[in-house]
Amino acid sequence: MITLKQISFDDLPDLCELYDELMGIKTNYKNLVHVYETIQTNENYIVLGAYNDDKLVGSLMGIVCHDLVGECKPFMVVENVIVSQRARRMGIGKKLMIEIETIARSRDCYYMIFVSGEQRKEAHEFYAKLGFKDENVEGFRKHLN
Repeated sequence: MITLKQISFDDLPDLCELYDELMGIKTNYKNLVHVYETIQTNENYIVLGAYNDDKLVGSLMGIVCHDLVGECKPFMVVENVIVSQRARRMGIGKKLMIEIETIARSRDCYYMIFVSGEQRKEAHEFYAKLGFKDENVEGFRKHLN
């Protein structure tokens, strides 16, 4: 049975493994713990976990951002969406995305935004089925290290 809940401190080793799978590189566990402890005091960070029989198999992070234009409504940035290879095609990604959208709506967010690598065509089809639109915008990123 798939359940969703906020990631807890005890889940961090498993979350680190998921992020290794997501990025294809090792995540610095010590830094992950430090950042996790920091964001726990900020209600604008939501780190959800998906569990299959109490085993963490998926996660995403939502960040509520305040805006200063128009009606000045917040928006949500979604990052680090991952469902483990061993647990795909079980509806886990859909459950995670629906839950974070529910949270965004409850926080009066005007929209949700995220980026996905151009090569991830299958993921893009998944997002489209959830109602996300490709608005033909260009995403820009500058790595600072």
